[in-house]
Parts: sequence; C-alpha cells; structure tokens
Amino acid sequence: MEVSVGTAALALALLLLPLLYERCGSFRFFCKMGFYNGWILLLALVAIPLCALRGRDVENMKIIRGLMQHVKRLYGIRMEVRGAHNFPPRQPYVVVSNHQSSLDLLGMMEVLPDRCVPIAKRELLYMGAVGVVCWLGGIIFIDRKRTHDAISTMAEAAHTMLSQDVRVWVFPEGTRNHSGSMLPFKRGAFHLAVQAQVPVVPIVISSYQHFYSKRERRFTQDVWGTGTCGAGG
Repeated sequence: MEVSVGTAALALALLLLPLLYERCGSFRFFCKMGFYNGWILLLALVAIPLCALRGRDVENMKIIRGLMQHVKRLYGIRMEVRGAHNFPPRQPYVVVSNHQSSLDLLGMMEVLPDRCVPIAKRELLYMGAVGVVCWLGGIIFIDRKRTHDAISTMAEAAHTMLSQDVRVWVFPEGTRNHSGSMLPFKRGAFHLAVQAQVPVVPIVISSYQHFYSKRERRFTQDVWGTGTCGAGG
C-alpha cells in the first residue's frame, strides 16, 4: 500500500493538533476565538429566516438571545447575575454598560431585558449575515463619523422608546476597553435618557481578565459575574 508524503504529513499534523491545543495557550486562544466568531456567523444564518417572519422587530431579540444562550456552555463559562430586580418594570429605560471585548455579547444576552436593543456602530450593518440579523432584531445603528446623523438617530431612538415601549442598551465608553478601568463616557446615552425622560440603569460586566486576555492570548474557562447595579433617574 502506498501512502503519499502529503497524506502522511497531513495525518501527522492532525495527530499533533490536540497536543498543540493542550500545550500552547496562543494556539488555543486563536482556535477558541475562531470557533466563537464562526459559531456566531452560523447562528446568524439560522436566525435570519426565523426573524424574517416578523421583519424588523425588537421582538426578534428574543430569538437572538435564545440562540445565544448555549454558547457560554460550549466554553465552560458559568455566569452569575446579581441585582436583576433593579430593572424598572413596565417602562422604557436606557441601559449603560462597560465594554471589554466581543465576549460582552455573551454577558449582554444573559441579562438582556425584554424589548431591549443595543446601539451599535453602523459598520456592523455591513458584516454579512451578522449585519442582517442585527437589522432584523431592531438594533439601532449610529454613524459616529457624522455628528448630525448621530444626533438625528438618537432623537428617533428617543421617540421609538416612548411610542413602542423599547429599552436601549448603550456602551457609553464608545469603544472596547481592555485596561480594567473605565474610559470617559460619551454623552449620547445620557442625552437620550433626558430626551425620552426615562431612567438610566447601569450594568457592570465584571472583568474576565482571569480567564480571557487578548493581549496575553489567553482563553480558559471560569465563573463570570454580570451584575445590574441599580437604576437612576
């Protein structure tokens, strides 16, 4: 029986991959992040036909959240939610939260209230299937490079909150922040709350540096706390 050099090399590589995954933290990090991004894309493809039945509707966030619930278990992550009773019942409000990485999506889906949509940068709209499902979920897209358009979008969001009983989730730092501290807040979330005359609910997504670090190429598994701190006017 003849075995080509290429086939033998491929077989050897496949045999070594589990060992490399176990021993090399950087390789494990890229494997996990690659799978995470690929799985999100797959879930988006599944969600599109389900959400399309309603069209663009905030109620589609329930479908998106339901599809995302199992992802944390794939990574051996356990979440603890504290203070969820502080969400104001039966009224619109603005949620403000810190933003560390793309993993925040898991924390958001763990505590996302009913009829709540995030505000996202407009570039997300053009990310293929992910952009389509975000649009179907009623996510509010803002063009940060065009101040006038951004102001207009926030005014429309305030009207939507009141007319359709919608909650809005905002990352007021405006960008991902891996430092462990908070960046200065942009004012948009608070202008939105004033315009709509609704409460602000702060949420802290606890630091997960102990199991995830992009800089150190580290991604293990652990308990992750997502706490609702309270509500303010």
